[in-house]
Amino acid sequence: MKSGAKYSRKDFLKTIIFGSLFLPFLQYCGKKGKTFLLKITGTNHILGHRLWAKDFPEFSEEIHTKYLIVGGGISGLSACRFLNQNNENDYLLLEMENHLGGNSSNGENKFSKFPLGAHYLPLPNKENTEIIDFLKECKICLGEDEIGEPILDEYQMTFPQQERLFYKNSWQNDIVPQKGISTEAQDELKRFFVLMNEFRLKKDNHNKYWFAIPVQDSSREEEVLKLEKITFKDWLNKNDFKSDELLWFLDYSCRDDYGLGIDYVSAWSGIHYYAGRKNNWSKKYKDQVFTWPEGNARLVKHFSKYVDGKKMIKNLVFNVQLKENNVEVLSFDNTQNRTKKIIAEKVLFATPQFVNDRIFKDRNTKSFNYVPWLLTTITLKNDFGGDEELAWDNVIYGSEGLGYIYDQHQNIDQILGEKVITYYKSFSSDDCRKARKKLYSMKEDQLRNMVLEDLKKAHPLIEEYIVEMQFHKIGHAMIAPVPNQIFGAATENAKQSIDNKIFFAHSDLSGISIFEEAFYQGYNTARKMSEFKYIKRAKT
Repeated sequence: MKSGAKYSRKDFLKTIIFGSLFLPFLQYCGKKGKTFLLKITGTNHILGHRLWAKDFPEFSEEIHTKYLIVGGGISGLSACRFLNQNNENDYLLLEMENHLGGNSSNGENKFSKFPLGAHYLPLPNKENTEIIDFLKECKICLGEDEIGEPILDEYQMTFPQQERLFYKNSWQNDIVPQKGISTEAQDELKRFFVLMNEFRLKKDNHNKYWFAIPVQDSSREEEVLKLEKITFKDWLNKNDFKSDELLWFLDYSCRDDYGLGIDYVSAWSGIHYYAGRKNNWSKKYKDQVFTWPEGNARLVKHFSKYVDGKKMIKNLVFNVQLKENNVEVLSFDNTQNRTKKIIAEKVLFATPQFVNDRIFKDRNTKSFNYVPWLLTTITLKNDFGGDEELAWDNVIYGSEGLGYIYDQHQNIDQILGEKVITYYKSFSSDDCRKARKKLYSMKEDQLRNMVLEDLKKAHPLIEEYIVEMQFHKIGHAMIAPVPNQIFGAATENAKQSIDNKIFFAHSDLSGISIFEEAFYQGYNTARKMSEFKYIKRAKT
């Protein structure tokens, strides 16, 4: 969620070698005379929960379209882009929220934009040509030089200082523990990264990478699939990785990208975090990432031109009927408070499986578990940190949270007003439903105390600088890549179309919630949908 995943840690080995996110609610809260504004936001789960009751009025309007896309996250937007670029312009996008983007959304105050979900995109693999084309379209990649090296807009990449770690009562560059660690820990860290580099390059007898992006391009050989049947922690134990520093770093990395730590994610997904990205597109910018104050909502803005005049927001699909020649969809318009019937030749559901489970019968999606997240955007007085330079990504060793990003880090203008940071926390647990219930039950003071207790480990006086705290709750933030999830039968079955007229595309069908997987799910499924030719069924 904080993510897109920074997979390589190029500076670490060199260092070792050379030296050792409900409805808005406002409340003022005071403590010891200190008063600042608290605010809770979140996804529109109240409207979404009406799928349980389905207490909607009869339809009063009928709309016809060739293609209907349900869900305005990255998968749905990517599908619309594919259709548009392939001369299919008769399509309509429905989205339940009042904005597009899903987990790639943002907020804004008078000092800065800030992410309400994913906030960066790593450089793609050179094999990911569709995403590279998208980056060129967005003017993020400006072309290639005479030797084929991509020319990238450096103003859309992380500025120094990229990341730092609060470890042993002081800040260090990079987030791999380095300062004062034992020789044994250094050796384990080095051995782990060497092994991950071997996995990064490893291919099967069919010349397929063991670990690829998109996931669908990864090898399916038995030796590879065995890694998806055990937890990452079990794999680490079997390979004699046991140092506290390494295990903390790997647990942090998995929580950062998957929401769950090493105790819960599969060994395949844990290794994929490091081996899926090949660092082979750019020699100059191998370990850089693209980022913006509003996070990946910047990428959503680039997609938006493909749905101008073709979208209906605050619309909840609650019924689907497969007919002989088309599909009839009922959608509740929460703005107009009425139901509309949309008749389409084909429908693509770019919605998570917990939503599809409430729309379709016998989808068998109970094995899909989603990790809840809390994002806390904090506005601080300008003198917070004093002369200390805030990095783009600031992580605290041993923290239950995932640290915070400095939202104004990419601002090329001088920061004269307050500073804005966003703190991330996933609720890593073996029971995501219980964790989600806990998150939604937490009130302002509980959230405030939990976040500040974590941040005070590195910033004991932070409370004195706070102007405002905004808590953003996301109950179903990302799919949990637990053992047997990515390549399991339930996931494979959920991918299957219905009568070649209803299709499904979402990052949870990849088992990994990163931008690239959502992009490819929408792109590939729209291509598949638009290529199918309707064959009239014989009457029985």
